[in-house]
Amino acid sequence: MRLLIVEDEEGLVSALSIGLRREGYAVDVSLTCADAYAKLAVHAYDLVLLDVNLPDGDGFTLAQRVREGLVPSESGPDVRVLMLTARGGLPDRVRGLDVGADDYVVKPFALAELSARIRALLRREVVRPSTVSTVGDITLDPARQLVHRGGREVGLTLKEFAVLRYLMSKPDHLISAEELLRHVWDENADPFTQTVRVTVGTLRRKLSVGSETPAIETMIGRGYRLRKTA
Repeated sequence: MRLLIVEDEEGLVSALSIGLRREGYAVDVSLTCADAYAKLAVHAYDLVLLDVNLPDGDGFTLAQRVREGLVPSESGPDVRVLMLTARGGLPDRVRGLDVGADDYVVKPFALAELSARIRALLRREVVRPSTVSTVGDITLDPARQLVHRGGREVGLTLKEFAVLRYLMSKPDHLISAEELLRHVWDENADPFTQTVRVTVGTLRRKLSVGSETPAIETMIGRGYRLRKTA
């Protein structure tokens, strides 16, 4: 799951980034509205944590413009939005929800509660029709965070789930490690790290147990392919 934090308090940004990355999320950061618009245009986010008071604008306007489809967004107008602000008055909370926020958290807050609210939002389906993906005998339910192969439930970490979700969006396509790093990890990921190889290796072992046909094909030096016939 990839999150975007739009917040100009650098101390809070640092603490949030560290805490949420420890929980397995990919986290990008924008300190201004302009940078947030730029990132939304090129990256698909599962959730945006959005401050109201920003140096070059306000979160209310940003949320409303995204919801109304007035700005380019790889996530689409239905991306989940969690307002994170010191403005806790009733009119502000009502306005935030009216312009399209899915939740509204007032500073100061406990990271444990914020994490719980994020998990609750991520469990909700954004698109009304069924979003369950199926490739071969593998099914992935993003709303409930469940993966099955045949009748067997496959327990995955958040990062493994995100990698599988991306591979399932392009079955039988060769996906390079660089592409996975760009789409599944965050902007701070080290391009020379072995994390993609390690994560895919663990995912492959979890998907193929005993006599099950290997689901992920590795092409050395080129990338990975999820087989439709798995």
